[in-house]
Amino acid sequence: MSVFLVGEEGDGYTHISVREQPIVLNKERRALKARGNGDFSLDFEFGETDGLESGDWTMASVMAQLKKRKFFMVIVHFLPIDTLREKGKKGKKKAAAEPEAFFEDASQYDENLTFQDMNLSRPLLKAITTMGFKQPTPVQKACVPVGLLGKDICACAATGTGKTAAFMLPVLERLLYKPRETQVTRVLVLVPTRELGIQVHSVARQLSQFTTISTCLAVGGLDLKSQEAALRAGPDILIATPGRLIDHLHNTPSFELSQIEEAYLYVKDLASVSLKQPVRIFVNSNTDVAPYLRQEFVRIRPAREGDREAIVAALLTRTFQDHVMLFTQTKKQAHRMHILLGLMGLKVGELHGNLSQTQRLESLRRFKDEQIDILVATDVAARGLDIEGVKTVINFTMPNTVKHYVHRVGRTARAGKVGRSVSLVGETERKMLKEIVKKAKTPVKARVLPQEVILKFRDLIEKLEKDIYAVLRLEKEEKEMVHSEAQINSAQKKLTQKEEEKQPARGWFQTREERKKDRMNKALQDFDLALRGKKKRAQFLKDAKKKVMSAEERAQFEILKSQMYAERLSKRNRKPKRARAMPEDEPKKTVSKQNGKKPTKSVFDKELTNVSKKALKQYRAGPSFQDRKRLGMANKKGGRFKSKAKYVKRK
Repeated sequence: MSVFLVGEEGDGYTHISVREQPIVLNKERRALKARGNGDFSLDFEFGETDGLESGDWTMASVMAQLKKRKFFMVIVHFLPIDTLREKGKKGKKKAAAEPEAFFEDASQYDENLTFQDMNLSRPLLKAITTMGFKQPTPVQKACVPVGLLGKDICACAATGTGKTAAFMLPVLERLLYKPRETQVTRVLVLVPTRELGIQVHSVARQLSQFTTISTCLAVGGLDLKSQEAALRAGPDILIATPGRLIDHLHNTPSFELSQIEEAYLYVKDLASVSLKQPVRIFVNSNTDVAPYLRQEFVRIRPAREGDREAIVAALLTRTFQDHVMLFTQTKKQAHRMHILLGLMGLKVGELHGNLSQTQRLESLRRFKDEQIDILVATDVAARGLDIEGVKTVINFTMPNTVKHYVHRVGRTARAGKVGRSVSLVGETERKMLKEIVKKAKTPVKARVLPQEVILKFRDLIEKLEKDIYAVLRLEKEEKEMVHSEAQINSAQKKLTQKEEEKQPARGWFQTREERKKDRMNKALQDFDLALRGKKKRAQFLKDAKKKVMSAEERAQFEILKSQMYAERLSKRNRKPKRARAMPEDEPKKTVSKQNGKKPTKSVFDKELTNVSKKALKQYRAGPSFQDRKRLGMANKKGGRFKSKAKYVKRK
């Protein structure tokens, strides 16, 4: 079985044909780039230069079994072009909300500040020049001078603005002029994902290449023994994910964090309870998209949810053919799109949680080196990753929240470059679309694909279903064989290993039973949130037993997963909030004078000014019985309760 797709230009039409020969990339792609795509002729140029196409894309070993099979022929001639129209903002314009008061604000910075004016040492300036940094970004101009003073910082800036160098430069400068007396780790950088940790570690090593400062990376998926050896050496800077850090604290001898002098946290909840009178630096909101991002949306009609795969395939084969990231909600859908697009002859890779760390890094490397044109990923790749040259981001479904959307589309249009995002929006996702359109500072476009194009690609996908199923079945068999071999090797090792050589089991802050119970509770909670009612649950269980789901069912499942997350988030937000050292990033609610309504008081103000009888009685009651018992205080004599003797009947 082989597919060969050829795209040609002529009077705004595209010819797509399928031939009986091995899967190769478009031979006329360079000619297309030279002439430009006729079906998207708007004056919109990218700042990046197109990468050279080198190397043929190859599928996994299971694809070799399908190469000799004969394939059908589908010819699509004279397909009409996509149309674009501008989406307008509806509703009344609201005045911009003022940011919430903070301990100390340092958002104002010297716009003419250069790296030479920051009083950085020569080794760091040399590294900055070697890395090609010319002028500091706004967040770097604001953060570096304050960080050199040793103050706690809470900084907020849009994605792709150089926040890693903004905090790493003052860290390195302070370490250079404060030599360590003992071999201990002095700086901890906590990151949420493995890929972001690897990226931060790479930037830290490049900035410290001309110094004696040592760095260590401790993230999941990489070799434990090498990490333990590096931690025993006492590196100056440790970059870690929370799970692997807890693992090393429990199981790595002589490793502790008692000597940590500085900590840099990408996790908001940890930062909020650890900062002490931080300086607030607000360059721009992290919920704003990049200024040079062009946002486009494709509407999915209520009865056409099954068209999503066909629309994505049409976009990737006709319009956006390289330097594209495709985001899906689930790992299963990401893997399916990887197989489907590969069968269509596109050079594609995948990045999600079902892959090993080595496979994830390999996919990322191939995409950066332009060995593949399309990277299909889940939200694992949505935060912090700086991949140069990404031109387009496509959302298979709308993400969980607006923040997740900003992180996804933030993979393109980084560092002042231009980019484009295309999102597929169904009827149940219209609310999020309205929020995005309201916040957009540039016109938002609506892309309309001709229905006949969608139908042709949908027919093509239906004919490929048998091959997709064959690939999935062979992969499952191969996975089971690998798992069986691993079990046999483990059993043989236990039989041959002596009692003295056996290593103690690694500890964790939870037992196996507790982890199992937590996972079960979470699964039941998700199930109850998503499907309320006996009939819906019964139908869901019945559909889950299906081996093959239709296109509509797959799309609905993707949307369902997003809705489940949004419901969990809203339920969490309704709970009483804990007292924080750092206030939440919520703007003040301004009340217009025309309404004549008084601004509502906070809970703290109410408690101070409430002089009602009930409130006073609460504060005058004194310690409770449990508090008195714990503090060793004598019980109160008397009280409101009358003696039972008064109620004894007189004879």
